[in-house]
Amino acid sequence: MRILQTLKSSACAMAIICASASLAFAANEINILTWEGYADQSFVKPFEDASGCKVNATYVGSNDDFAPKLIAGGGVYDLISPSIDSTTTLIEAAFLQPVDTSKLAEYNNLYEQFRTNAAFNHEGEVYGIPFAWGAIAFMYLTDKFETPPTSLADLWDEKYAGKISLWDDKSALYVAARLIGAKDIYNLTDEEMAATKAKLIEQKPLIRKYWATAGELVDLYASGEVWISNTWAGYQSGLLKEKGINVTEFLPKEKAEGWIDSFLIVKDSPNLECTYKFLNMLIAEEGQCGVANVNGYSVANPVAAKKCMTPEQFKALHQDDLAYLDELVLWKNLGADIERYTNTWNAVKAQ
Repeated sequence: MRILQTLKSSACAMAIICASASLAFAANEINILTWEGYADQSFVKPFEDASGCKVNATYVGSNDDFAPKLIAGGGVYDLISPSIDSTTTLIEAAFLQPVDTSKLAEYNNLYEQFRTNAAFNHEGEVYGIPFAWGAIAFMYLTDKFETPPTSLADLWDEKYAGKISLWDDKSALYVAARLIGAKDIYNLTDEEMAATKAKLIEQKPLIRKYWATAGELVDLYASGEVWISNTWAGYQSGLLKEKGINVTEFLPKEKAEGWIDSFLIVKDSPNLECTYKFLNMLIAEEGQCGVANVNGYSVANPVAAKKCMTPEQFKALHQDDLAYLDELVLWKNLGADIERYTNTWNAVKAQ
């Protein structure tokens, strides 16, 4: 529990910083800590023009970035958008405050199984507002593979040495754990963890680079340095296709992870009026089709999506088929075990 205790102590310090910093905040500005594409100008600029609220975004490359940036940033942020595996830890660390869902016109149109997920609720209060979801799929340069890859084992194939990349994130452990046949990748035994670590160390000489951001992976493919990797399904492949680079996404026979991202309000945010306006936009048509069109992700409000998507896009994004999530291994909160996973991944990189 050392990480959670540290976060709680840091949250107490942050509350003091917030109190002193809030006076300096512009009343009509909100500051968000989020993923690439979640504050794209295509839907944020119209929101700013209509609401009079300015949106300032800082981007992360991993869910492990949220807590350190909250600690370092003090009272800087109003909203954050971590994935389903990270929300509980941040809530329990007292970084966040409950959301008044009566202020969100579209809240009850969000998928019920998302709204009621324990990751977004705590002690009878709602904290997370589901926004988007999808898979950590795999991707390859189409013209480099005569036989399309179907297994995670292809990322360990020596004939692709120097052309492989993995996300620089503890979820790399999940990839290797599935390959070794672990029964529960979010609750690895000590023996499974050791085997997972060994598998990643075995792969390391084949890795061109561990990618940290969407843009970095796109550049690695565009330059021909990487032929196969994991990916934020729909996003980087779309950016590459805009560059005329033909890539193919696939779900391996060992499955892929699934994720759900939500927006949460940072405790003592001084800009609640604009924050709620922004949340309303995000889960309405503007934000839902905004992120679907920019990132290629599925969204949390099927009612809004049906109004602004073509039937083909609605179907392609599985908006009418949540059973698609059952094909994925949905991320789970690691609780106190996060330290063991994080330390293991850092040990792999240190080899």
